[in-house]
Amino acid sequence: MNNTVNFSRRDFVKLSAMAGLAFPLMGFEQYNLNSFSNTPGNLEVHLFSKHLQFLNYNDMSEVAAEMGFNGLDLTVRPKGHVLPSQVDEDLPKAVMAMKKYGLTPRMMTTNVVDVENKEHRTVLETASKLGITHYRTGWLTYPEDREISQSQNIYGQQFNNLEEFNKELGLIGCYQNHAGNHVGAPIWDLPPILKATKNVHMGCQYDIRHAVVEGGSSWELGLRLIQPFIKSIVIKDFKWGIVKGKWKPVNTPLGEGMVDFDRYFSLLKKYKINVPVSLHLEYGLGGAEHGASTITIDKKEVFKQMKKDLAFVQQAWQKAE
Repeated sequence: MNNTVNFSRRDFVKLSAMAGLAFPLMGFEQYNLNSFSNTPGNLEVHLFSKHLQFLNYNDMSEVAAEMGFNGLDLTVRPKGHVLPSQVDEDLPKAVMAMKKYGLTPRMMTTNVVDVENKEHRTVLETASKLGITHYRTGWLTYPEDREISQSQNIYGQQFNNLEEFNKELGLIGCYQNHAGNHVGAPIWDLPPILKATKNVHMGCQYDIRHAVVEGGSSWELGLRLIQPFIKSIVIKDFKWGIVKGKWKPVNTPLGEGMVDFDRYFSLLKKYKINVPVSLHLEYGLGGAEHGASTITIDKKEVFKQMKKDLAFVQQAWQKAE
C-alpha cells in the first residue's frame, strides 16, 4: 500500500478521529438519523465491504479512505467481514479501523429479520453502541402454502416489532428490493408491509438495479410509490445478455448498463431523498464481486474500478437536475 497517497488528509483525519476512538461505546440516542453532513453537491457514498473481503479491517479502511469514500457498508452476516457469532468482538475492531482513517461507521448489511432471535439482537445492540445507524435486513420470501396477502400481514407485524427494537437502539432497518422471487422484488408489494410500521426506524433500502430488472420502463412508478419509505439506497448497473443460452441480467460498471442515472438522480433530488448510499460492484473483479477472500486479479485493478465507479456516481449526481 502506498503510504504517501493523501498523506496530509489521512494525517488530519487520524488526529480528528482520536476523540471518537475514546468513546467507542457511546449511545447515539440524540443523533438525528435523517440528517447527513454531505459535502455540498455530493452524495454520502459508502463502499460495500463485500468487495474488500480479501483485506483485513485496517487495510480495507485505509484503501477506502484513499479512494475517497465516506465510509464502508460493513458485511455483518454469515461469510461476511464480521461474523454474527463474533460480532461483539470483531465489529468494534472493524469500526475502530474505519475511524482511524476518518471513515464514518454508518452502514452495515446483515441477515437480521427476527427481533426474537438472540444473535440478531446482539448484532443490532453491538452496532448501536458503535454508532452505526443504518442496516440492511435479511431477505424474505413468500411461502407457497399461504396467500401472499397473509404473508404481507405477517411480515408487516414482524417489521413493526423490529422497528420498536430499532427505536430503542437508535437504528434504522432497511429492507432491500431484490430481483427474483423475493418479497419486495416487484416494489408494489413493499408499501403494504411497511405501512404496518411508523416509517421512522424501519423502511426500504432502494436498489435501482433490481428495480429496473423487475420494473423495466415502469421503474419510475415504483420509485414514486416507495419513495416515502426509502432510508438508504444501493447503486449498481446491469444490462440484459445471453448467458448459457438464456437471457439474464448481466452486471456492468456504472454507466455501461441500462440504468438511466440522469433520470434517477433527478427524481431523487425532486423527492428530496437524502440518505446514505452503498456502492456495489457486482461485475467481474477476480472474485471481489462475490466477496472472495482471495482474488485472481491484481488488487490495484479492483481499486481502479472502485474509484472509477465512485467518480461516476459523484459526477452524475452533480449534473442531475
